[in-house]
Amino acid sequence: MGAKRLNRMAMRAATERSLIDATALIQGREFESIEEANAFLQKVLKEGGLPPAPADTPLLQAQQVAYDAMEATGRRRVVLARRALEISEDCADAWVILAGEERKSLRKALEYARKGVAAGERALGKEVFEEEVGNFWTLIGTRPYMRALFALAELLWATGDKDEAIGLYQEMLRLNPDDRQGVRYIVMQIFAEANRDDLLESILDEHGEDPTATVAYARALWLFRKEGAGPAADAALDDALQKNPFVPQYLLAFRALPSRMPDYYGLGDRNEAIVYAMAALDGWIGTEGAPAWLASRVRKMRSSR
Repeated sequence: MGAKRLNRMAMRAATERSLIDATALIQGREFESIEEANAFLQKVLKEGGLPPAPADTPLLQAQQVAYDAMEATGRRRVVLARRALEISEDCADAWVILAGEERKSLRKALEYARKGVAAGERALGKEVFEEEVGNFWTLIGTRPYMRALFALAELLWATGDKDEAIGLYQEMLRLNPDDRQGVRYIVMQIFAEANRDDLLESILDEHGEDPTATVAYARALWLFRKEGAGPAADAALDDALQKNPFVPQYLLAFRALPSRMPDYYGLGDRNEAIVYAMAALDGWIGTEGAPAWLASRVRKMRSSR
């Protein structure tokens, strides 16, 4: 593939810097409407760009260095993350970066992630947790904490602490019900492996119209586990097969899964199937009768063409 790999971390840093700068610029100014505020920002951008927001506390200074680390690569990313922590140990993003860059020891990565969560809690303070439930992620200052929770949950799952990982995913959805981090997809992919079918109904109630393969196949598997093969589960699986016909190739081992996740995917394409199957495979295999049911529905669909 000729395109350079997208550095999502760098894009996130650039976006959040801009949001912080824009928020600082309009703070204290009075505008008649959102349109007027947007027009003001557009004028500033045309005249040379947003001035940097003041970093007048150690934590704000550390966060700017953490953003530099997100935009860096290789060893420099780690160096900058450690520099951010020298400025303020409450910089959750710096701990998250160290956790993500730790390749030799899952135990050490877990330690960094836990320190990131603790740092985020200190940085936000008790009042934010009491008053802003539901607004996490919308408030830019909460994002490092949410990233730390996400990193810790992933590492806990990888080390087999499934109950604690699920608990963190639930907490993230409580704090951020709009789910800009995509936690719902993870829960949908792993619910069967975790034997937590109870989690899925509420998520499907909230996000059941989502057109992704993850939602469609999760609904089908959930119904099969709940009721067995029958009209409801069969219809749900047929819908999933229509949305992404590539998924069974990986769940039934007709094609080998790659060693790493794709960088990109689109609705209904092979990469989307890989993303779902890599996370959900163990749940399908561990559900008695599910692979055979899937294979039979695939055959039925092919014979009806």
